[in-house]
Amino acid sequence: MKIDDVTEILREAAETVVMPRFGALAAGEVSEKTPGELVTVADREAEALISRRLRDLLDAPVVGEEATAADPTLPRALNESPAAWVVDPIDGTGNFVAGRPGFAVMAALVRDGETVAGWILRPVDGTAYVAERGSGAWRGGTRLRRAPAPADPAALRGDVLTRFLDEPARARVAAAAPRFASLGRGASCAGVDYPRLAEGERDFVLYRRILPWDHAPGTLLLDEAGGHARRLDGSRYRPGEDRSGLLAAADPDSWERARALLA
Repeated sequence: MKIDDVTEILREAAETVVMPRFGALAAGEVSEKTPGELVTVADREAEALISRRLRDLLDAPVVGEEATAADPTLPRALNESPAAWVVDPIDGTGNFVAGRPGFAVMAALVRDGETVAGWILRPVDGTAYVAERGSGAWRGGTRLRRAPAPADPAALRGDVLTRFLDEPARARVAAAAPRFASLGRGASCAGVDYPRLAEGERDFVLYRRILPWDHAPGTLLLDEAGGHARRLDGSRYRPGEDRSGLLAAADPDSWERARALLA
């Protein structure tokens, strides 16, 4: 398997299934799978196409976001199978439905519980990010190398996704906000948030809910670019673990500074 083969699969899904429906969804093509969680016909069709093509490359279980909604046991494969694919057919479905460009098509390959390769495609502008454990992170043909963030917390720019935080955690975030240069809410799309971190537009992002299709590609991209994505206890993120809380940052020092103020 060549790593670019997966990029081409994501491009095929974006070009044939996703983009033809961007800004053109009919009322019956959008629904809620759980309260507040949108799904579209494009999500389901893109996941089916990507899953089929990935199995042609490597015959391994596919843990897809939409398939897991129908069968919650699927993520067990991330720990129980020697290899497994992870697929997010449209990350940022809310943005996609609203006609905003902040969405992505993503995939990852997990071996023995560790993410070893990840892909993020942004269909609107065609930008592709690829990471392979031990081989670096790339945007197209350009290698990504994340520079360290400023030492002063007052110069750090970050995001916190507050939607899934409890009230005490939201209060801590509100109290910490004046200590940073800026503190936003993120793009509502991990496929946008992680590249922003890797390319230096943000210095940290704090997540509460950690789903494998949202975070397996991006954590590897950031780590391979020289950043630092870890659980709040400092342990490495593993996509098959059912725990919450993840802080992604430009480097270990900024990770520690952000955690001290936020968590």
